[in-house]
Amino acid sequence: MAKSMTVGKRENEKKRLAKREAKLKRKEGRKSTKSSFDDMIAYVDEYGMITSTPPEENIKKQEINVEEIMISTPRKEDEEPVILRGRIEFFNEARGFGFIKDLAGIEKYFFHVNNVVTDVREGNIVTFDLERGAKGMNAVNICLEKE
Repeated sequence: MAKSMTVGKRENEKKRLAKREAKLKRKEGRKSTKSSFDDMIAYVDEYGMITSTPPEENIKKQEINVEEIMISTPRKEDEEPVILRGRIEFFNEARGFGFIKDLAGIEKYFFHVNNVVTDVREGNIVTFDLERGAKGMNAVNICLEKE
């Protein structure tokens, strides 16, 4: 007794064989177009761009004098301390804090009563220094401006 295939089985077998043939052709195609290692090399030019051309060998290199290289932080020149001026926009004496608006700009700085040197009130023009706090810059060493 010979096994007979149905039409559907024959079609599936043909599709399977066709897939296998296509796969073998792709495999052979990859083997024939195999690229060499030299085709895969990339170079980086002096501007940091990737290129396929190798750099020239005879580029003149700039000589660097080792004694001229400074490995330290530059000394700060004696600068005049900047005295900031501002107006007390808000001051809550009961809670002990307020805000100073910088006269030179639009910035407002928080201050605490512990950082006030002289008695101040809302609307007073004061001088102050800045110190980095947890939530930004804070005004410290607050004094009434001498007139």
